[in-house]
Amino acid sequence: MAAVATHTEPALGTVGPRIRALREAMDLSLRDLAERSGVSAPMLSQVERSETSPTLHIAARIAAGLELRLSQLLRLDEGAEHVHVVRAPGRRRGGTAGHDYEILTPPLPGQRAELTRHRLAPGARTGGPGDPPRHEPGARESALVESGAVRLHIDGERHDLDEGDCVTFDADLPHHFEAHGEGAALLAVVSAGLRRS
Repeated sequence: MAAVATHTEPALGTVGPRIRALREAMDLSLRDLAERSGVSAPMLSQVERSETSPTLHIAARIAAGLELRLSQLLRLDEGAEHVHVVRAPGRRRGGTAGHDYEILTPPLPGQRAELTRHRLAPGARTGGPGDPPRHEPGARESALVESGAVRLHIDGERHDLDEGDCVTFDADLPHHFEAHGEGAALLAVVSAGLRRS
């Protein structure tokens, strides 16, 4: 029994800053997380400031409020590795006719953002069969046009973008990019579960 306590105490004692970072990444206030987890806002505040260490029961409730397993919150799923490199040959790839994409980030537990590179042939568009599904409610996307020109179609509006332009939008709205001219390349980051203000 003592061995288990020794293993969990360091994780519980240093979890406060991680809880705060995860909460802020989800754009949640202390009150929001309190409602989602059933843990009072004053208790959450004390945990985040490392004034108190949560019990395993409280930590599990906080993890659930952050949409994580307890092991993810405590980083027990990640082992000793804190740096994850995805080599070019190891990228996950997909696409359809005229649209190829690569997922540049590793599939880590609890990761709330994904970086992808998209290549579009002339006239091709994203969002076809075989492409990644539309993003979860509250997701936000930022896309940088690396080369060429594209038109973003989103929720009935059109936005023309040239090389070097960057756009940020609510990614749970119906949207797709369409290449113009000689084709285009995009670098996109999707952050999951952000609330609209």
